[in-house]
Amino acid sequence: MTYHPKSDFMRVMIERGYLADCTDYQGLDEALSKGVVTAYIGYDATAQSLHVGHLLNIMMLRWLQKTGHKPITLMGGGTTKVGDPSFRSDERPLLGPEQIDANIEGMKQVFAKYLSYGGGETDALMLNNAEWLDGLNYLEFLRDIGRHFSVNRMLSFESVKSRLDREQSLSFLEFNYMILQAYDFLELNRRYGCVLQMGGSDQWGNIINGIDLTRRVLDNEIYGLTSPLLTTSDGRKMGKSQGGAMWLNADMLSPYEFWQFWRNTTDADTGRFLKLYTELPVEECERLGSLQGSEINAAKIILANEVTTLCHGAEAAAAAEATAREVFEKGGVGDDLPTLELSAEEIGEGISIVQVIVRAGLAKSGKEAKRLITENGARMDDQPLTDAGLMLDAAALAAPVKLSAGKKRHALVKLG
Repeated sequence: MTYHPKSDFMRVMIERGYLADCTDYQGLDEALSKGVVTAYIGYDATAQSLHVGHLLNIMMLRWLQKTGHKPITLMGGGTTKVGDPSFRSDERPLLGPEQIDANIEGMKQVFAKYLSYGGGETDALMLNNAEWLDGLNYLEFLRDIGRHFSVNRMLSFESVKSRLDREQSLSFLEFNYMILQAYDFLELNRRYGCVLQMGGSDQWGNIINGIDLTRRVLDNEIYGLTSPLLTTSDGRKMGKSQGGAMWLNADMLSPYEFWQFWRNTTDADTGRFLKLYTELPVEECERLGSLQGSEINAAKIILANEVTTLCHGAEAAAAAEATAREVFEKGGVGDDLPTLELSAEEIGEGISIVQVIVRAGLAKSGKEAKRLITENGARMDDQPLTDAGLMLDAAALAAPVKLSAGKKRHALVKLG
């Protein structure tokens, strides 16, 4: 891209690889260089924590604030009741209000680590779209807002089209989602002077809708900016691992496992991830990412430490690195390893090693645990584990036992 930005924020977005598309590069850049711009990203409250897949956009909000602008984290207390159909092959399960509120509380804990909230000019705002969506009168909404939407155009959006092309049912409830998201942008512009919506590139159609609606109703100039949908170099969706989602809340995923996820980044992704997920200077990210052979491992440790420090604090990052060194270099047992505690009742006369491997989170099913053992991928106390029929009794667990799946995933099993 040959565009040379005036504003710090646009320069960071382009240099570090955050930018997929923008509705008006020049117009937005002008606005950013003239004064404080208020921007938002919406988060539906579908789980009790955000995960690594959300981290790219959280970093965009953090850079927005660092370059002198005002971020809004919009919690979807209202829209979660409908569910975003974008690029999904099925309808989301609907959540009740208590579950939605509990999820929002869990998600707030993460945002507080990355953004500074308060009443100042560039302090972040935490808002909930239930504030304006819950009280809507259906007939008024249809008349005032619905008339601005063309169904033909909505059907042409890739997120809807992909569902219809596969002949999968799209409920009227879900179809309304994009109208509600557009209405969010209108309300944020009207109430808080918000002029920019950001999101992943799968949200492009929804963002355009909000811009069109706001121009028609308020005649205001507003903008959209999207980030690339990240996949790892081996084609996996960012933030997903064999063990499931990589959560950002410490009570759902230990800081050690979080650190380990980043330490296990492939060589090809290391430089790119340093630019996107840390605040190290771009040149340093490029230098580290270009290291060859075993030297790239030092770059991965820097990546893991930097990302874990932002999410869980410097102490947690240092503890995770120390545990990793102890486990990998000395074959020792680190204090921070994920731990499965079994009671004497649970063990009884004996508990199968297959069941223990599954419960320790090293395999998703008994079948997978057996395959791990037969393919020589499992170890117990650093010795190969070859007997899938092995039973452990209380005596075998008198001292903590270390189980390993492959070279990089470990867990402790002990009597509780």
